[in-house]
Amino acid sequence: MLRSWTLILTFAGAAGLAVASVALAAQHATAPQPFALESARTLGSPNAPVTMVEFSDFQCSFCRKFWAETLPRLKETYIKNGQVRFVYQHFAVLGEHSFAAGQAAECAREQERFWPYHDKLFESQGGLAFTNAKLKRYAGESGVDIGVFAQCLDSGKYRQKVEDETRLGLQLGARGTPTFFLNGRMLPGAQPFEVFQAAIEEALAKASTQNLPTR
Repeated sequence: MLRSWTLILTFAGAAGLAVASVALAAQHATAPQPFALESARTLGSPNAPVTMVEFSDFQCSFCRKFWAETLPRLKETYIKNGQVRFVYQHFAVLGEHSFAAGQAAECAREQERFWPYHDKLFESQGGLAFTNAKLKRYAGESGVDIGVFAQCLDSGKYRQKVEDETRLGLQLGARGTPTFFLNGRMLPGAQPFEVFQAAIEEALAKASTQNLPTR
């Protein structure tokens, strides 16, 4: 745990000197390029005009609220019809169990079960919900080969990946969970569906205008 928080706090201290400029750049940039776009961690068409990236922590109660209340409506309204591509990024800022859950989700991704496992983690969220034994139990409940999963999780092979994505979130100006980037525009917090709807409609209109043929 000390190693995790040393990494985060050290970077945060350096990044804090330029929080305003980083946040401003994140809000006005076009879609940032360094996001992990593995198909197993995305929902929706790769050709969608709007890309929505969530930086999330499986221990975060507001992330769970977004998962339970807002994401289903976004799926039905924008993701299923090809207008929005949704991308999950790790932002493990709530302690060692956050890092463990992030690594476990990556091990499930290896078996193309990221989303069922992602849902199981949020469904199971609570005190001591992400112990090593419980993470392995959730794998079995999510249709994952437990033996392969256990070997992956115990190896710690995805620790660096979760740390790197957490560092990226800090670089881009994220200071809480969840934080979203909508075609590069930063939207912090588990906002109501209507807030995301307005931002998505604006992004869709902008994308439509940009794609108009020139004379």
